Amino acid sequence: MTQAVQAPGATQALSGVRVLDMTHVQSGPSATQLLAWLGADVVKLEAPSGDITRKQLRDLPDVDSLYFTMLNCNKRSITLNTKTERGKEILTELIRRSDVMVENFGPGAVDRMGFTWERIKEINPRIVYASIKGFGEGPYTNFKAYEVVAQAMGGSMATTGFEDGPPTATGAQIGDSGTGVHVVAGILAALYQRESTGRGQRVNVAMQHAVLNLCRVKLRDQQRLAHGPLREYPNEDFGDEVPRGGNASGGGQPGWAVRCAPGGPNDYVYVIVQPVGWAPITELVGRPELANDPDWATPEVRLPKLGKMFQLIEEWSSGLPKWEVLEKLNAHNIPCGPILSTKEIIEDSSLAANDMVVEVEHPTRGSFTTVGNPLKLSDSPVTVTASPLLGEHNTEVYGELGLGDEELSTLKTNGVI
Repeated sequence: MTQAVQAPGATQALSGVRVLDMTHVQSGPSATQLLAWLGADVVKLEAPSGDITRKQLRDLPDVDSLYFTMLNCNKRSITLNTKTERGKEILTELIRRSDVMVENFGPGAVDRMGFTWERIKEINPRIVYASIKGFGEGPYTNFKAYEVVAQAMGGSMATTGFEDGPPTATGAQIGDSGTGVHVVAGILAALYQRESTGRGQRVNVAMQHAVLNLCRVKLRDQQRLAHGPLREYPNEDFGDEVPRGGNASGGGQPGWAVRCAPGGPNDYVYVIVQPVGWAPITELVGRPELANDPDWATPEVRLPKLGKMFQLIEEWSSGLPKWEVLEKLNAHNIPCGPILSTKEIIEDSSLAANDMVVEVEHPTRGSFTTVGNPLKLSDSPVTVTASPLLGEHNTEVYGELGLGDEELSTLKTNGVI
């Protein structure tokens, strides 16, 4: 696997931007990792016990888990007990010297530490202070939010799965990492606006809101229901809410996952039937007469029998391996994609060549595989580096604040760092 090599002297988009990263678990660290990949100096502030995910879901004893390492690359780590008076003084100085501060604690946690937004902007009027919460202001504000809770309350679960099955979570972490991407957008916008106003500002993103933004097409369909059934869905009956439509795209062009040989759990290809693709599909499946059959020739007459249409395709595809199905469909410019398992993705040479699956050396874990930076900027190259050990950069970062070795030793003895 390869990684992009940064040219000597090259700068990155966010070079010179310092981020005080007071996040933990996934939603916050996913955001600050993207900022680090864009070139920001991300200083991850942890309690002396460390981010809880360092020890969660460990596959190797006494080393940072993949959960932690895959969300905290390219950062520096410091420890600080912010409950102590000296800790609060040091945090004040860190805020003063930062451009961005990000947190995803429970509602009001940072305020209770004595660092309200009013206090923070008093310390540093130029700081961009971003918070991730589960929900916005209202009856849900104090609910505890997790990935699938956000999916449940943002519209995703109700519309994911098959009609005769229960609401289903998606494997994509749209509640956590999806919110992280939204936070990055807000932070970058605030930094840009600061160039003209000279002021920082508050950035708030709720997980429920981010999931809802990703489910907007389902709210589109909720409003379309008022004018009749959703013909692009395979469902026969419609009530007053958008149903679970299985693998239907629900978009302007119908799609479905069709089974391939030898019939394993991921031996499927997702196929989209555009109007122009119908004739070549009928040739491939051995039913060329359907190309001009009045009962099949147009999208309008095919919509009421989507199940039968994809059954015809699956009768053909189920006898062929998915890569052969892919080759034959692509030869006719028919939109399609194989269902790639996690094993296939981690071994995919094209993803490695695009620096999306990268190998990283870690001082205690050894080499591990992680997801690379999806944001490709021509003038901002990225080399993914290992996540930091707990407190690895205490001497370095606190030295930048003017704290000497003797004081750091005292702070450590007193449990401040």
